[in-house]
Amino acid sequence: MATLPVSPEKIIHHFGPHLNFAPQEGYVGRDEPDATVKTHCCFCGMQCGIQLLVKNNKVVGFEPWMEFPFNEGRLCPKGVQRYLQNNHPDRLLEPLERVEGEGFKPIAWDNALDRVTSEIKRIQDTYGKNAFALLSGVSLTNEKSYLMGKFARVAVKTANLDYNGRLCMVSAGAGNKKAFGLDRSSNNYADLEHAEVIIVTGANVSETFPTLTHWLWRARDNGAKLIVIDPRVIPLARTADIHLPVKPGTDSALYGAMLKYLVDHDMLDHDFINHHTTGFEDTIAAVKDYTLEWAETVTGVDKEKIRQAAELWGKAKTSFLLHARGIEHHSKGVENVLGCINLVLATGRIGRPYCGYGTITGQGNGQGGREHGHKCDQLPGNRDITNPDHRKYIADVWGIPEAELPGKGLTAWELIEAIHRGEVKGLLSICFNPLISLPNNNYVREALEKLEFYVCIDFFLSETARHADIVLAGSLHEEEEGTVTTAEGRVVRIRKAVNPPGSARTDTSIILDLAARLGEADKFSYPNSEAIFNELRIASKGGTADYYGITYKKIEDNMGVFWPCPSEDHPGTPRLWEDRKFATPDGKAHFNPVAFREPSEVTDSGYPVVLTTGRVVSQYLSGTQTRRIGKLVGIVPEPLLEIHPELAQRYGIRQRETVRVTTRRGTGDFAANIVETIRKDTVFIPYHWPGRKSANQLTIGTLDPVSKIPEFKVCACRLEPLGVFTQPGETIAFDSI
Repeated sequence: MATLPVSPEKIIHHFGPHLNFAPQEGYVGRDEPDATVKTHCCFCGMQCGIQLLVKNNKVVGFEPWMEFPFNEGRLCPKGVQRYLQNNHPDRLLEPLERVEGEGFKPIAWDNALDRVTSEIKRIQDTYGKNAFALLSGVSLTNEKSYLMGKFARVAVKTANLDYNGRLCMVSAGAGNKKAFGLDRSSNNYADLEHAEVIIVTGANVSETFPTLTHWLWRARDNGAKLIVIDPRVIPLARTADIHLPVKPGTDSALYGAMLKYLVDHDMLDHDFINHHTTGFEDTIAAVKDYTLEWAETVTGVDKEKIRQAAELWGKAKTSFLLHARGIEHHSKGVENVLGCINLVLATGRIGRPYCGYGTITGQGNGQGGREHGHKCDQLPGNRDITNPDHRKYIADVWGIPEAELPGKGLTAWELIEAIHRGEVKGLLSICFNPLISLPNNNYVREALEKLEFYVCIDFFLSETARHADIVLAGSLHEEEEGTVTTAEGRVVRIRKAVNPPGSARTDTSIILDLAARLGEADKFSYPNSEAIFNELRIASKGGTADYYGITYKKIEDNMGVFWPCPSEDHPGTPRLWEDRKFATPDGKAHFNPVAFREPSEVTDSGYPVVLTTGRVVSQYLSGTQTRRIGKLVGIVPEPLLEIHPELAQRYGIRQRETVRVTTRRGTGDFAANIVETIRKDTVFIPYHWPGRKSANQLTIGTLDPVSKIPEFKVCACRLEPLGVFTQPGETIAFDSI
């Protein structure tokens, strides 16, 4: 879907009936807003600049922020509608307590927080410190991400903290660290404009990152060739020069065959390989048998198309390779990422103008949120929690003995398994809806029901929050000051526009209050968000994600600063590796051998069809926010089962017929959408919905051995038409489970 080339006049013309003010003439009786607040969208990793319009402590509309350099005023359908959630009737206005037989009842803040702290202490006194766990999220600001890491380790004193980035970018992060020693996209996206060839693989950019398409179209206007790798003919693929419809789970075979073609036809940058990399010989040895014919058999992609793609990539003078969850949500996601990086390194096109590589972060602060310490294996600055020097440095910043700093904990999915085993008895979550987001969610639901105590911080009563004993009413994006880091690596300011409504509180104040009640007030005495950020700067100093030279004022003055930025007189780093000094111990980029292996679950006679999952343009992640905005729901009211006409005919499935999809984990019923834009052996379901409409009833919890990301993007299923039909806009009536 195209982005919206908005101007203030067009916005008012189109959305005027839904606004409560009149910035333009002709809207008699509507007042001017009290304030116009420059900030950023709360949704995907693009973090588009936006101006929120405020009246009487409510966000009542928006205007484009034309000057912000990434989106230049453009917004996608989610960005255009995002202000509408601010006044939603579902908004939590006070803390809630579950009362047996009565449901949720309001509870005073002091009573709610006292109960939370007493339950944390009871569980830890009875079962040990690590029996209480925390789950955090990367739509939080950098300040809150940092705070959650410190809160878990210093106040709760548990090792068991992880975050929902475990479901998103961790495969990319692990691959980036292996290859480059640093986890960030190499360039700002403006460099796309002059790339001769662009590969987009596993990234439905037009629907999930719509404003990024602008830079791709600018490149196309300049003559760039576009290669799209995806099992579906996604919107971006419709005008691509080459579309490679890869079978889900076979991506690394495709990249390996392309690498072999580059080697066989000497389309290599030998000077770069010889002087600035290691591991090349072992890497090409791993793909020595990966002929185009073999790749066609494995991936289902015509060998001539693979050859054409390799030729385009190999002969280009400038290029950019982008990927997202499509190649990362696998039990071999890190290998897929490394296969992509190997193509970039073989041609030496990195660290130069208009030559780049990067992962497109999915969540609002997917980049910054994976850098500053609310991962189970991480400390601020992207430090390693098992490294003695890293531990000592952070312990000194936090004012605790290094021996008291907990070690590496369990990942998000492993925590669910630990609850089932009885090892984890209590849980606090914030900015995470695991009942929708995690795979095999029937198993997740059972885990939530086994907990002795669960507390959730949220601003809506999410599907997961309904299982909580205490729900603490927290804050929206626009209700606190802070920073986030965009997918480009640009640190930008989130500005407070309004106060939380009712007696809801900011997330930060809730965490600080809990820390004080747990006896650590002296280590959590921050007067404001900027004070937290200034401590984050010190904690990140010298780490691979070094924010030390970034200040609120510097961000304001420059509309963002790219990290690493090691000193206040440093301008930031929009393009990495220009000095050819990588962040690895030897200063070189590392090739990594990748040998193809099958996904954890392949089709058989009982489950003969491949199931893959993804997003749609109008919804965001678990839908906690976007499923409450009517115009967004109207774009895609329910998840549809995309199926090719030939596969539909084989099963006797007709358009809009309800189809029962069954895997080894669960069953869901979805209306069929028969399209020619998907492989004939594959079906697709978007994952933003709950209950019987949840795609994650069906997905598998097999983990990548390195990143521990679940294999959302491929499993085996069977199909059964039910003979029930719906029309577009209608939904099947199912009770939410």
